[in-house]
Amino acid sequence: MSSRLSRRELLTTSVLAGAGCGVATLLARSAPAALREEPAIAFGLVTYMWGADWDLPTLLENCRKTNVLGVELRTTHAHKVEPDLNERQRAEVAARFADSGVTCVGIGSDERLCHPDPALLKRAMERCRDFIRLSHDIGGGGVKVKPNDFHPGVPREKTIEQIGKALNELGEYAAGYGQQIRLEVHGKCAELPTIKAIMDVATHDNVYVCWNSNKTDLAGDGLEKNFHLVRARFGGTLHVRELDSPDYPFQELMNLLVQTRWEGWMLLEASSKPADRVAALARQRELFDAMLRKAVEA
Repeated sequence: MSSRLSRRELLTTSVLAGAGCGVATLLARSAPAALREEPAIAFGLVTYMWGADWDLPTLLENCRKTNVLGVELRTTHAHKVEPDLNERQRAEVAARFADSGVTCVGIGSDERLCHPDPALLKRAMERCRDFIRLSHDIGGGGVKVKPNDFHPGVPREKTIEQIGKALNELGEYAAGYGQQIRLEVHGKCAELPTIKAIMDVATHDNVYVCWNSNKTDLAGDGLEKNFHLVRARFGGTLHVRELDSPDYPFQELMNLLVQTRWEGWMLLEASSKPADRVAALARQRELFDAMLRKAVEA
């Protein structure tokens, strides 16, 4: 099962199942003509940190309970979906997702493309290829990678060029498996002008930006200007924190996504520690639905 859902599937997952009224009706009655097509934005979960200790059956059950029907599997977590799985085990993971109705959006690797040591960079690239094959085999749609840091004694321009070239190589490899390469806006490279500079080198059309909802998004000229620096390179996923966080304008982000007709999975990467994570996840789904309706009505 591919994580690149059809428009009908995304719409069903993102709004019709969770909204109190039909978004199509809202669009028809109150939205300007340019926005009368329903936004194909769905809500999912990154298994960091709320799902980090859930095994795969528990993860899928909790996602179904909360109507959060897409998952990015972060490596090293309790689901144990890792490159060392054999062919039979990979098929079992794919079958579990298919039977659950939850989409495997892809793999969240922790591989970093900034290593100045050629041996470490080579190892990271090999691991990225391992994750690409794994994502393909379990029905995922892509692999998240990190830029990630600038190192002492290495010019920033050299690191940016290295990351961009590595992304081109991975993008070419991943295309052969039907997988996206998703560059997470992360680490010391997280400022959006830096990400744009990397993507100016990473020109392969299978390399995408995974927006990460960092505080640095608000730096300089602000969210809207930074958003548009890289919006043309967005792929099928982006990350958000808890949508009721007071220090990030998530409604403004949602408005921009709807206005620019982005389609894909908005994935919750939560870091708080609620007493009941399942109830908290259900609440985040409710907030997502409300924000999406508000953006459609704007």
